Amino acid sequence: MTLRVGLTYNLRRKVEDNSLPEDYYVEYDDESTVDAIASALRKGGCKVIKIEANEEAYIKLCRCRPDIVFNIAEGLRGESRESHIPAILEMLGIPYTGSSSSTLAICLDKALTHKVLSAYGVPSPKFQVFKRPDEKLSGELEFPLVVKPLLEGSSKGIRNSSLVRDEYSLRRQVSWVIKTYNQPAIVEEFMPGREFTVGLIGNEEPVVLPIVEIHLERLPNGANPIYSYEAKWVWDTPERPLDIFECPARIPSDLKREVEEIAIKTFNVLNCRDLCRIDMRLDKDGVPRVLEVNPLPGLIPDPRAHSCLPEAARALGFTYDELICTILWQALKRYGMQQLFKNKSLVKIP
Repeated sequence: MTLRVGLTYNLRRKVEDNSLPEDYYVEYDDESTVDAIASALRKGGCKVIKIEANEEAYIKLCRCRPDIVFNIAEGLRGESRESHIPAILEMLGIPYTGSSSSTLAICLDKALTHKVLSAYGVPSPKFQVFKRPDEKLSGELEFPLVVKPLLEGSSKGIRNSSLVRDEYSLRRQVSWVIKTYNQPAIVEEFMPGREFTVGLIGNEEPVVLPIVEIHLERLPNGANPIYSYEAKWVWDTPERPLDIFECPARIPSDLKREVEEIAIKTFNVLNCRDLCRIDMRLDKDGVPRVLEVNPLPGLIPDPRAHSCLPEAARALGFTYDELICTILWQALKRYGMQQLFKNKSLVKIP
């Protein structure tokens, strides 16, 4: 029996509507990434059924009924958009890779993520949600601050101007976020220390991949020390890559252990599954704090694109095909379906 794997995704498109921000589709994947994942799954012995996660996705899934779905869909719209395909799959009783619809909904909401982590003693920044630009700033927050859209990922809505140092800049940036993205803004305390991103693969005892450090001090002159939209998508391109990533990060063993422990605890507290990427930054006292949790991390195959989870996997000796097949294997094992996967030579974490 050949394992039939659905591949659900959203394709990146050019923004042609002037009413939309230039980064409207930035979370979606290029066709080259979708094709690379499909190719890896075929090398694993699977039959791949591509399904774009648009308004026809439910009908397509009903008709083809794959054995399992490899899900990288970001969703079309709404505050829980990343949950849409998993929720449909749960309703149809179709297994899928990655975290549940509830975990995806929580992790897309930065404030809710901080609240859940704080309840379990996981360090994260102080924050305040602004539904209006004129709301009073909490006395717990001191400048500098970082202004972000509440419900976005992939540095969407985080611009070089998002690091604000005074009341006027704060109000201007909050107003811009609310108007541009039609959602609240979250304002977080700025962490002045080193920034890391940590990939994990697995389930009950996930494997922590080599830690990636993002050297923000190497950004172009005049850039603020944040991993902004410009830093991620404008200044750092496959044609002209910036030398800002280091993997494995060169950090003391005690800090490495602390970062890994926080990553595993975060993964488990939020009920992440199969794969995840967690962004952290050191505060003024050198304590790692969780900035964001991404249970749908980018899987861009081109090393020049600096997609952090594949970069960390390469540092551990994975090929791209092995990374994709290992993610699928982890999901199959969760469902007790691992016997259906034929090419186990491509599975690096059994």
